[in-house]
Amino acid sequence: MNVTHLECASCHKNYEAGKLHNLCAECGKPLLVRYDLERAAQTLTKESLKNRQSNLWRYAEVLPVENESNIVSFGEGFTPLLKAEKLAATLSVKSNLFIKDESTNPTQSFKARGMSAAVSMAKELGVKRVAAPSAGNAAGALAAYASRAGMETFLFMPKDTPRANIVECEQTGANVTLIDGLITDCGKIVAECKDAEGWFDVSTLKEPYRVEGKKTMGYELAEQFDYQLPDVILYPTGGGTGLIGMWKAFDEMQQLGWIDAKRPRMVSVQSIGCAPIVKAFHEGDMFAAEFPNAQTVASGLRVPKAIGDFLILDALHKSGGTAVAVTDEELINAVKEIGAAEGLFCAPEGAACLPALRKMIEQNLVKENETVVIFNTGAGIKYLEAFS
Repeated sequence: MNVTHLECASCHKNYEAGKLHNLCAECGKPLLVRYDLERAAQTLTKESLKNRQSNLWRYAEVLPVENESNIVSFGEGFTPLLKAEKLAATLSVKSNLFIKDESTNPTQSFKARGMSAAVSMAKELGVKRVAAPSAGNAAGALAAYASRAGMETFLFMPKDTPRANIVECEQTGANVTLIDGLITDCGKIVAECKDAEGWFDVSTLKEPYRVEGKKTMGYELAEQFDYQLPDVILYPTGGGTGLIGMWKAFDEMQQLGWIDAKRPRMVSVQSIGCAPIVKAFHEGDMFAAEFPNAQTVASGLRVPKAIGDFLILDALHKSGGTAVAVTDEELINAVKEIGAAEGLFCAPEGAACLPALRKMIEQNLVKENETVVIFNTGAGIKYLEAFS
């Protein structure tokens, strides 16, 4: 294992690796895993990857699990990067447009990446019971991976979570409680009950390892583009772990000597009905206030307050990126447009990136012939209520 320590993303206090941790005890902010990248580079090379398994565990030297027997996997990761030529032809600016299709992951979303890493580490550290709030796909992934690891799972979800997610969790062994409220209300229940119930809290960024699984999207993009990163990445943002993870991956890859200092312009995409990051970015704030009366049919975007808000905003600013909000009508229409053009039945969250890209083009934020990647974070089949 090349993990050296855990570090608070805000106050930079260090914590010992190999022990259970949630948030920083000093400031209550997320902890990030740090590695001996010089040591990792001895075996993790571009050449070595050519003969490795085609899943996220191909990057084992920069993942936290020490004992390979503790890895809990369904073969997640190394998802397709599809050139979207028909969609690109509809844009007013010529671009090299790609879709990174995370719906091909186990449990049909990018959440499988984070839960594979988090549950593997929970297993390694002796956890028997896990709990989390979720707006849908994270719950489905946690239920599946925890069951495979032999753990009990306790999930708290808003009552209006897509039915497919609820059934998925029930059928993969989880204890599901539906709440009349938002994901933030569900999170409060987990926080209040976890100590008494003996649960380990695997909420977004409230433990250090989900982000490690999701950062592999950044490593994959580098490989798939032959280590020339795209110019623009549009990412649908609820809790924002995927965006934070990729930004972390780019820094690690630079230290490994795989890429230079050039970074994609990172773009956070949200719904107008729940756009705390968009509001904070355009108002120049370092943190995002809780978004009032959050509503959107894209359940994964209905996160009124993200604990990693400052990390998301930092990546947007440092990369020269932006934050864009679209209407529910725009993102639902985009599902059909992407499906008709490219054959992908995207989740509403992923589809939101297309109207967001058009808004950027209108504002001259995308240049001619730039390479643009939009992330489809999940499968549209789980959101049937949104299309009724």
